[in-house]
Amino acid sequence: MNTEKSNFTEKDSLALITEMIGKAKDSYHDTGIAAIMWGSVIAFCSLVKISELHFNYKLPFDIFLLTFLAVIPQLLLSHKERKKQNVRTYNQVALDYTWTAFGIAIFLMVFVTNAVFAKLGAFNEVYISSTGKQDYFRFSEFTAALFLIIYGLPTFITGAVMKFRPMLLGGIVCWVASIACLFTPVKVDLLLTAIATIIAWLIPGIILYKKHLQRKAAIPAHV
Repeated sequence: MNTEKSNFTEKDSLALITEMIGKAKDSYHDTGIAAIMWGSVIAFCSLVKISELHFNYKLPFDIFLLTFLAVIPQLLLSHKERKKQNVRTYNQVALDYTWTAFGIAIFLMVFVTNAVFAKLGAFNEVYISSTGKQDYFRFSEFTAALFLIIYGLPTFITGAVMKFRPMLLGGIVCWVASIACLFTPVKVDLLLTAIATIIAWLIPGIILYKKHLQRKAAIPAHV
């Protein structure tokens, strides 16, 4: 028994602690997988929608329904982590619920906006302004701003919880882009959405993933 204790050196102890820290940072939030996934999906959907408007064609479904494809792997990864890890930090649990709620909210937003568009016909509703002049209200001109407000929430929270400045700033970028969308045409709104999600999610996600790989490489293979 004493021999076993003497064989467990200070170096082995440090390696064990390093491994435990590495495992605690193996969630799909810490690895950047969630951010890469959402950044890729939303940017792709935004660019496809720009293409639809520019080339005057329409897909048989709303391209933003593809966001549901980002929710499914997120739920599966979260379930896999819960089975694999005996102990999960409060931060991991909080981020799991935050991003799950975000995914559900985005899917519902797509569903609701499509229902509104169906009610408005060609996305327009005639109204009379206070000056007595007939004008049009275009709901489609405000949807990007609404979505960007929601995009900023989990991004800002994740950046704050993880103390990760690129994502913290990314949430702010989403909110600034949301305000900008109030003064730009729909095509520019979608372009701003794609740029904001790349800055807020895709780039920070790649940074996190690279750090994750470096962390795994630093853990001794025999531990």
